[in-house]
Amino acid sequence: MDRPTEHNEGQTKSKPTDNKISRRDLLRLAGVGGAGLLLGATGVGSLFSGQMRSAAKPASQIPEDKSADIVSFYGKHQAGITTPAQDFIIFAAFDVTAAALGDVRKLFQDWTKAAAAMAKGELLGDSNDNLNLPPSDTGEAEGLSPSRTTITFGVGPSFFDGRYGLAGKRPAPLTDLPAFGGDELREEWSGGDIGVQVNANDMQIAFHALRNLARIARGKAVLRWTQEGFQRTSSSDPSGATPRNLMGFRDGTGNPDVTDEAEMNKVVWASAADGMAWMNGGSYMAVRRIRMRVEVWDRSTLGDQEATFGRHRASGAPLGAVHERDKLDFDQKDEKGKPVIPMNAHVRLAHGDGTVKILRRSYSYSSGIDNKTGQLDAGLLFICYNRDSRKQFIPMQQKLGQSDLLNEYIVHTGSAVFACFPGVSEGGYIGETLF
Repeated sequence: MDRPTEHNEGQTKSKPTDNKISRRDLLRLAGVGGAGLLLGATGVGSLFSGQMRSAAKPASQIPEDKSADIVSFYGKHQAGITTPAQDFIIFAAFDVTAAALGDVRKLFQDWTKAAAAMAKGELLGDSNDNLNLPPSDTGEAEGLSPSRTTITFGVGPSFFDGRYGLAGKRPAPLTDLPAFGGDELREEWSGGDIGVQVNANDMQIAFHALRNLARIARGKAVLRWTQEGFQRTSSSDPSGATPRNLMGFRDGTGNPDVTDEAEMNKVVWASAADGMAWMNGGSYMAVRRIRMRVEVWDRSTLGDQEATFGRHRASGAPLGAVHERDKLDFDQKDEKGKPVIPMNAHVRLAHGDGTVKILRRSYSYSSGIDNKTGQLDAGLLFICYNRDSRKQFIPMQQKLGQSDLLNEYIVHTGSAVFACFPGVSEGGYIGETLF
């Protein structure tokens, strides 16, 4: 949905547990199901890393190894881009209010220290027990596992408006998106000087991370908009099958192989050769909030739904094929001589000739009821990464916006783009190549 594509789809130690079984494990042992999932009561990265235990097993025998549950904040590239998608997301856009570049630099230095600690499941600050001061950490993640938390930072076009003397460092690929067919953009879900993508296998932990980043930013940046998102949890689908969106179809089948370094250099990672050395090893992110008209979709026949996507709903296979990853055959005709995959099917338009790809990292969202219509405000928080949006995401979305059959059922209500920094080594700070 924006679905562009088919190519999409796609420090200090935390406090000891004192050998007590945590609330999360009590819920597991009690057999809590779906309600617990929504409350973040389970996730692929539990503190005990999925080990099967009986209620009778002594707590003292429970291992406390968290290493498999940690994604390091440091590295050549930022985590959260090619990292396997976690269960939950909170995306936030900030507007910078700092008066001087030095203040912005200090913000990113503080954010780096905090993000690296929270990725390891650590609380912020040295002490939380001074009764005369606010705690150094908000506390809602105390005792919880790291849950494979990743925090990914980028800056938007408006960051380079001249306030901080950086106008000349704005990369050409960081361009404002043109108007697309199906756009009904709203300011409260668009733009931003800084974009922050927080992912984790526990929503409470993701919220904790964003909340503390916003707290650290006081006096230097303010929240502009946020959106939470989810997919089926890792525990509900241990096979790791391609997730389904809220229309019931698999979302992300055609993503490029993130383990193929050459492919990632071609599709995702920016290069100094692109014209802006500070972005070497970074990537460009497009974010689109796409509302689905689920009530209309739910009244559509299965045949119409499959023709819209160009895929079978149950298997995810292309129409006329059997398996999800079978090759797309756009030349195949039915008994009446019509294309088996309709000319305006989403998969056909998104795929094109197969040469233009993006890496999508999208999540479903549900934001309650639209008070004006009484209908669900639910859909897709579309996020993709590419080396140059002018050559990848923009032409792909222009094609989709013109004639995608899916446009009957969706509307784009939010939009933003960000240049996501290269990774950073321990001892450095995120954004240092720019600042």
